[in-house]
Amino acid sequence: MTNYQKFYINGKWVAASSKDTIQVFDSTDESVMATIPAGTAADVDAAAKAAHAAFDAWAALDVQERAKYMSRIGDGLAGRMDEIATAISRETGMSKMLSQLVQVGLPINSFKQAAVIAEKFAYSKEVGSSLVVREPIGVVGCITPWNYPLHQIAAKVAFAMAAGCTVVLKPSEVAPLDAFMLAEIIDEVGLPAGVFNMVTGTGPVVGEAIAGHPLVDMVSFTGSTRAGKRVMQVGAESIKRVALELGGKSANIIGEDLDAETFGKAVKSGVGKAFLNSGQTCSALTRMLVPKSRLAEAEEHAAAAASAMTPCDPFTEGMNLGPLASAAQRDRVNSYIQKGIDEGAKLLVGGVGVPEGVAKGYYVLPTVFSQVTTDMTIAKEEIFGPVLSILAYNDIDDAVRIANATDFGLAGGVWLADKDKAIAVAKRMRTGQVEVNGGAFNPNAPFGGYKQSGNGREYGDYGFEEFLEIKSLQL
Repeated sequence: MTNYQKFYINGKWVAASSKDTIQVFDSTDESVMATIPAGTAADVDAAAKAAHAAFDAWAALDVQERAKYMSRIGDGLAGRMDEIATAISRETGMSKMLSQLVQVGLPINSFKQAAVIAEKFAYSKEVGSSLVVREPIGVVGCITPWNYPLHQIAAKVAFAMAAGCTVVLKPSEVAPLDAFMLAEIIDEVGLPAGVFNMVTGTGPVVGEAIAGHPLVDMVSFTGSTRAGKRVMQVGAESIKRVALELGGKSANIIGEDLDAETFGKAVKSGVGKAFLNSGQTCSALTRMLVPKSRLAEAEEHAAAAASAMTPCDPFTEGMNLGPLASAAQRDRVNSYIQKGIDEGAKLLVGGVGVPEGVAKGYYVLPTVFSQVTTDMTIAKEEIFGPVLSILAYNDIDDAVRIANATDFGLAGGVWLADKDKAIAVAKRMRTGQVEVNGGAFNPNAPFGGYKQSGNGREYGDYGFEEFLEIKSLQL
């Protein structure tokens, strides 16, 4: 077991102001794998002051030099890929192979991509008699979740620092070990003191302190819609810019015009998209919309795909469904499964309980419901586990109506025989990104949501611009 006792503030490892600690649990066997310090408002204050003091020099540094630091951090992550991926798999339950590709590979890309964008970005533009310039917003508070811990840290920290901002990071207390490893790498590459600062702790204490601190100019938050609302409320007291990436209840529309083979492929792919990272994915396609005329066909394919997924240790070769990240999340998911049963949805696969052969770990049964209606809880609320709801529609207009009948708008999917028609349907969906006919995730495209899925965008040029202010010079 690892015992972390210090935060990273102003280029140094410093002792916490409190002796309180937080336990970090191994999702595979429920053991305590580490302890971390529980930060206080005083620790956040020290970090914010360090970031504020470092801002002017970092913002003035030649952009090529900032880019070099980002690239070196990416190299440092690559050098510790196996170690970091192992820790995240234990924290979150994702398979080791996927952790290497997604949980570490994508953060490496973010740091490298942020470096490239910083170097080529046009920071000024003539508009009539004015010169419009972009400059870093200042100190950015980064509050990140546990499901893709390092990926979400990199989405904020890499682009903010590359843009010339300094940061105060609060990683999730559920999966914080990768953040300590990142801080170690940042220390090794010699990033100027105060540019990156990290304080661990709970949302109600450390998160609130970051959102309300007068020296924090912007907060970038990823997490639940409930917590995001609180961050926005606290940030509003000092009129901070607040970027939010929140929950989702994404619809996957599968068309009636698909041939039998493609229809089966689309349904099976949809189950995989719903169950990625054991369903602990904000953009998971958790509502599958199928034509009424082909409901039975969809049920057969979905049940087969889900039944083939065996929950097991994330370090088992070929595994595709690990445990959830915590006991609280396991209990939450099981409560939603019970609600689905109680409200009359048709249970095809899974249900409440523990998978066969599992003695320890936060495992749940991969579950598929059919005959789900829009008024059911499992059709409206984010579950964050391997639970898929199948809803039937009359025609494509009805499908779009159902897809948009949600408070969320983060992601979505469309499968139609005609790609142009699929794109037209995707454009009608009120959501931040839509995959068309199984289109792959692009880590350099803008990511973010409509409605209560948040505001602002991450990754690529659009994510970089989030951390820049706009100034007009009248000439």
